[in-house]
Amino acid sequence: MTDGITWLAAPRSIAFGGYSVVMAHGLTPEELVGRLTETLHGPAHTAVPVGDLTGAELLALLVDYEDIGLRYGRSGAWSYAVAYGGWMGEFGGLPPLSRGGVDICHLEFEEENGKPVPPQFAYVRDEVVLSAFNLHLDGSWGYDGVVGEPGAAARVQAGLTAAGLPDEAADRRDVHRTALGVVERHFGLSLPRDEIVTGTLPAVLLEPA
Repeated sequence: MTDGITWLAAPRSIAFGGYSVVMAHGLTPEELVGRLTETLHGPAHTAVPVGDLTGAELLALLVDYEDIGLRYGRSGAWSYAVAYGGWMGEFGGLPPLSRGGVDICHLEFEEENGKPVPPQFAYVRDEVVLSAFNLHLDGSWGYDGVVGEPGAAARVQAGLTAAGLPDEAADRRDVHRTALGVVERHFGLSLPRDEIVTGTLPAVLLEPA
């Protein structure tokens, strides 16, 4: 039995403010951290190792809200990296994470954003978006339902429909959890909950080069 990813829907499951988790198939954890560091907006940054830390210990090393740290590891065939600090909107530049035939899965939820921002899911293979949607399925933030490569997006949409989504009467936390369950089963995703929430993992601070 694996931990899956539905536990991400629990309030403050990783850190205050939500979560940003990137998973990669075809990269080592260290390579994933390197590629993420390259995509940080603004001046060039470098990943400075700070040892094996809990999430709370890494947060304690951040001087102010704008600082960013990553903890990283491996779960089965997937490498993963979890962002801490002021990660909101700071990643996503070039070069693409998925270049060279890599599969990238990105799960993000800005829980404390006052707009509010719905949870986001995206699956990209070799720079092609296979499926992406907001996990509240509420038609907000520019798109309604699953977008991406037509065949792949349709299969994910079918899984969401079979799970009873969208469901406007349901609590958004329940919708979030159900949608995570659909992508968990469809893509075979799992993250080690105890290691991420309370355990120690290799960690880096992203500092200007």
